[in-house]
Amino acid sequence: MLRRKKAYADTSSGKDILGNRSLCFIFICAFGLVTLIQQILSGKNYIKSAQQFSRLKGDETGNWTGPVNFSDDGSLKPARNGRKRYLGNYDGPFEYNSTTCRELRQEIMDVKVLTMVKTSDLFERWRNLQICRWEQNKEETSNFKMSLSRCCNAPSFLFTTKRNTPAGTKLRYEVDTSGILPITAEVFKMFPDDMPYSKSQFKKCAVVGNGGIIKNSKCGKEIDSADFVFRCNIPPISEKYSADVGTKTDLVSINPSIITERFQKLEKWRRPFYEVLQNYENSSAVLPAFYNTRNTDVSFRVKYMLDDFDSQRGVFFFHPQYLLNVQRFWAVQGVRAKRLSSGLMLVTAALEMCEEVHLYGFWAFPMNPSGIFITHHYYDNVKPRPGFHAMPHEIFNFIHMHTRGIVNVHTGQCT
Repeated sequence: MLRRKKAYADTSSGKDILGNRSLCFIFICAFGLVTLIQQILSGKNYIKSAQQFSRLKGDETGNWTGPVNFSDDGSLKPARNGRKRYLGNYDGPFEYNSTTCRELRQEIMDVKVLTMVKTSDLFERWRNLQICRWEQNKEETSNFKMSLSRCCNAPSFLFTTKRNTPAGTKLRYEVDTSGILPITAEVFKMFPDDMPYSKSQFKKCAVVGNGGIIKNSKCGKEIDSADFVFRCNIPPISEKYSADVGTKTDLVSINPSIITERFQKLEKWRRPFYEVLQNYENSSAVLPAFYNTRNTDVSFRVKYMLDDFDSQRGVFFFHPQYLLNVQRFWAVQGVRAKRLSSGLMLVTAALEMCEEVHLYGFWAFPMNPSGIFITHHYYDNVKPRPGFHAMPHEIFNFIHMHTRGIVNVHTGQCT
């Protein structure tokens, strides 16, 4: 009996093993067949994609000298989801409205906020976009300017003038809102009669930031060819730097802290500061005299000093309500900081004063788009006070505005 039970058990066990092996064999065969079919279909789609791509316009085929990834419809694969493009080698810029450039612009617009992607990913998308020729989008630019006009109105309120700030009124400070400055006859006579600039007065403007990104750019001639040039915080434009940053200056901003730290509030010798301003030929100067009460006296001294030297240079003071409105405007765009940078203030004004705006020297990262470390400024590596400005968010907005055809942001070498 024991032997029969043992034999019975062995027989049943053998049948179970045979059944499992059969199922496994069938599964492997099915999987192999499915894989074979997929490979055949994939090959057909690849050939179809290549044929479609070869029929695209010459500006999208003739420029490629490196490997390209295709999607099923023949377009280039996006750089999202870890796929990388090979755009390092190309011959000439792509047209603005080409399929390739539309896709590259969309890749940047897909990044809604700066924290969505790693900095390296943002750099890659920005580098890829450089193969595309920039063109102004008239509709986008017009809509953006209309928004600025409704909120800020630089042609009427960029500077305090006799027209927008009459004598006998009281001017409220931008930050020290409890502080009020009576517009006496002495203060009133320092204001221009009206705004010296009008809406879209200049065709092409260059706003030159002080970022290290402009070093070795050779953009000086291009900057000097602009109809109007803005500069921030009296930066050096000597022969040592002029090949990169140019020399032409029509309006330069001056932060009162510079006068306090470098020129002893102009309480002693004034000629050194006067000689610095001489580097900017006949440009006008603008100061935030009414940002807070501390800025007022030192800003007024600039006007007094130039009058003492019989200078014909214009000295203007930002209207505090204009700067407050600009701060609110950019807060809606995601730029929330204790203080906007001088560069962003000038860019905002330029967008209303100029038909076309080009930005140079604007970058907020310790590396350029190729990942090479750069100095903070083109003339030194002194970092700003942490937490005061929101520079990365400002630059992120500029990148989006470039992508939309509103401003042209230059971060590479000029030809």
